[in-house]
Amino acid sequence: MTIPNDATTAGALALPQPYLLFLGDTTIPGYAKTAFGLRDWAGDRCVGEFALPGATVSAGLTPMTPAEAHAKGARSLVIGVANVGGVIPDSWIAGLIAALEAGLDIVSGMHARLGDIAALREAAERLGRRLIDVRKPPAGIPVGSGAKRGGKRLLTVGTDCALGKKYTALAIARGLRARGIDATFRASGQTGIMIAGAGMPMDAVVSDFLSGAAEMLSPDAPADHWDVIEGQGSLFHPAYASVSLGLLHGSQPDVFVVCHEPGRTDILGHPGYALPSIEAVIEQTIAMGKRTNPAIRCGGISLNTGALSPEAAEAEIAAHSERLGLPAADPIRGGPAFERLLDACLS
Repeated sequence: MTIPNDATTAGALALPQPYLLFLGDTTIPGYAKTAFGLRDWAGDRCVGEFALPGATVSAGLTPMTPAEAHAKGARSLVIGVANVGGVIPDSWIAGLIAALEAGLDIVSGMHARLGDIAALREAAERLGRRLIDVRKPPAGIPVGSGAKRGGKRLLTVGTDCALGKKYTALAIARGLRARGIDATFRASGQTGIMIAGAGMPMDAVVSDFLSGAAEMLSPDAPADHWDVIEGQGSLFHPAYASVSLGLLHGSQPDVFVVCHEPGRTDILGHPGYALPSIEAVIEQTIAMGKRTNPAIRCGGISLNTGALSPEAAEAEIAAHSERLGLPAADPIRGGPAFERLLDACLS
């Protein structure tokens, strides 16, 4: 699956491609969502993956060294990890320098700035290579105005992080375009920005300007245009709820879709914090979203059923739809259930 680049949003990028995906020494699949997202939505721009000893997570691409990847045409190594705090540990530095020495630039969506790491900065300067930080908001972001803008907006929200908000937004935007509707995927996180080529790294924006950043991300548009906005975090997340709220207020969605992974019980990386119910997310999103769009409504539910068999997934989707009285679907599986979800979003 691929999506065309859209360089019309804030922070348009021109990244060196193709990519070698770097998995570091990651052992938690949820932290490799950047690699998985690029594999699934920009697979034609990925030549392979590079992992360090101790890694147990794979994106399913051909393992190769940076030198082998460069020989295959790769022009940058993309850090495919989004760990807690967006840090670059010391254990990665030798591998990243090896990529620079092999002729690759480094692209990062981490909070840590590549150029702030002396060993990387010195190696890049010596070798004439670039260090590219994607998680860097543009200058001049205004405070949110709350002013109504033209066009329609759909926001994906979630019961947690890393469970399908980006994939859902990408799939819905693609589904709307397949119906002949003018729709644009608006990326609000580092992986989405790498896929789309543009966007706003919401979790790197100073909190006072979050709503203004969301307004920039989804500007005034014709009445028949849909912006499908990638959600971030969860309104119930003990660490990231502020980003979710700023994005909700600034994007002023007409419709939202709740994303959930059946079987997950605790907030990722925060054991002891139970996942909220889908019902609670719907209620809270409407209550808080009404502040900037009184007409906000829930279009349906997106379920990440990747760990289930087709039969179990179908049963899970049907059960959620019946219980909630809303269309439910796994956008990656598609099918009639997903088409009903699109119908409800447009109704």
